[in-house]
Amino acid sequence: MSVVAAAPSESAEPPATSPARRGSAAWRPHVAVAVAALALATYVTSGLWLDPAGRGLTENLGDQAFFEWLLGYGVYTLGHGADPFYTWMLNAPLGVNLAANTSVTVYTTLFAPLTFLAGPPVSFATILTLNLAGSAFAWYLFLRRFLVRHTVAAAMGGLFCGFAPGFISHANGHLNWTAGWVAPVVLWWVLRLREPGRWLLHGVILGLLVAVGFSIAAEGLFFTALASGVFLLVRSLAPAMRAEARAAAPRVLAALAVTAVQAGLLLAYPLYMHFAGPRTFTGTGFNQFHYAEDVAAYFEYPNRSVAGWLGLGSKLAPNATEETSYFGVPLMILVVVAVVTLWRRAAPGRRATLAALSAVGVVFLVLSWGPHLKIFKDETSINLPYAALRHLPLFDSALPARFALVVAAVIGILLALLADRLLSEPLPRFPARAAWVTGLAVALVPLIPLPVLTRTRAPEPPFIADGIWRDYVSDDGVMTALPIATTDTPDGQRWQAYTMARAGKQFRIPGGYFLGPGGPNGTGRIGAEGRTTDWLFFQAAFYGTVVPIDDFDRKKAREDLAYWKVEAVFLPEEITGSHTTLFRSAVETTARDLLGEPQHVGGVLLWRIRPGVDPVALHPQGS
Repeated sequence: MSVVAAAPSESAEPPATSPARRGSAAWRPHVAVAVAALALATYVTSGLWLDPAGRGLTENLGDQAFFEWLLGYGVYTLGHGADPFYTWMLNAPLGVNLAANTSVTVYTTLFAPLTFLAGPPVSFATILTLNLAGSAFAWYLFLRRFLVRHTVAAAMGGLFCGFAPGFISHANGHLNWTAGWVAPVVLWWVLRLREPGRWLLHGVILGLLVAVGFSIAAEGLFFTALASGVFLLVRSLAPAMRAEARAAAPRVLAALAVTAVQAGLLLAYPLYMHFAGPRTFTGTGFNQFHYAEDVAAYFEYPNRSVAGWLGLGSKLAPNATEETSYFGVPLMILVVVAVVTLWRRAAPGRRATLAALSAVGVVFLVLSWGPHLKIFKDETSINLPYAALRHLPLFDSALPARFALVVAAVIGILLALLADRLLSEPLPRFPARAAWVTGLAVALVPLIPLPVLTRTRAPEPPFIADGIWRDYVSDDGVMTALPIATTDTPDGQRWQAYTMARAGKQFRIPGGYFLGPGGPNGTGRIGAEGRTTDWLFFQAAFYGTVVPIDDFDRKKAREDLAYWKVEAVFLPEEITGSHTTLFRSAVETTARDLLGEPQHVGGVLLWRIRPGVDPVALHPQGS
């Protein structure tokens, strides 16, 4: 069940180093790769580092605000002893099941000191940068340990896996999906389960890693487990590996039992909350047919790449955060040529590895296409395997297009194997060597990533930054910014995140960006179930629509504010939308018509709300 081939020439073990190369010299290549990965990751996220608080991700401010909120909540959790898997701070008065969301609990806890000292935006940029760099470096170490002899080959494969188009795309806001290091770290210990005499230790370690992986990227961990299963099954059935697989099976099964017990103990409460806790749900709030990969997308180029810069980018993705394949025609051709070339000269053990890798690639390629085949955005009526899987547990919560991220890892491994073969056996004729170098350059240079796009976002108003809000809201009382927080209007969630990161007195908010119950047939939905008042403010902000306000609207506002238990409402001088410019003047007009004249406090317009009192009656003259 190992990845190591049988013949010495195909061994995945690195060659023994001579005494002169041991010690510090052996670490120099690792340090060089780590520095290169960190430099490239910093380059990709450089727009955020220019001004972490004042700039946000152009394509996905909503997800960025959500993860910044989680980081602020991590400080709140440690300071108040709050439940990390259920919060009352969002979606007042019902709260949110964070275990059913991407709560990245390990990150929020580990980075709580940085969040407290520097704020959620700095922690967000730090984690995003380290995710990309750490993913590339972890894959490099994995490849160097198990599959290739040459540092250059491992570095090529590692950098591709860490900075593949799909992961650059997910750098637009996703701290979970950019944590690509989870896969090679988990796989490392999966492959070590076969070692004699260490099944208990390795089972315990793998159980710990599974718990960590679940808390950071549960969907990615599911993909890793599925890919591991396909790989090990296909490789173990290969004639050259059956004897080794039979011999290792008892140790592996015993270790997996230990892993299950260890992970089960650590994850008992979050798993309960995820599947059976309050305000949980089945499925996902996102359309699986929409978030499926277009067949043609595999042959297109990503927008944030050299090719995209040259005008060759694609428009086939559901949005800029979900360009999960986009390898280009040259690389897709090179992958097929690489498999054929490696297969012809491989020993039986290495052929088993190639067959297993190819099986993983094909399985995840087909799964990424979703329930129906889609070509150049034309969804056909052809059913695919995912149509039969989409209602099964775990598959029902996944977005099919993201299975392409595993295909990216398979391509990265194949590139490393190809480079290792070329470096191990230099081609005798210059034309052949030049052809391979040219092929690699043509396939990979267009995919070199560009920095993710950023733009300015509304500055934190003094009302929040200076703590003025504490004079207008009781401890743990409810206050909301306008417009009420959603994925498209994220500022209110940001302001709460910043106050939680500073500890001390806190306020709760209605609405927010999260996944919760309320979708069709018991599935999830994005955000809170709408009410009349938040819809009035949303359409004013998002569409610029100002509707005539009458007594019925004011009555509904009283009811909604009482339902949320809102004590204060405020509108900053600037507001930011996730994907479009918001119409602040329309929000102000609607607020004045609905709530009366505001106070001017700390750079915001403030409306104080008293239970059972008409808001308009509070400040008829703007007192």
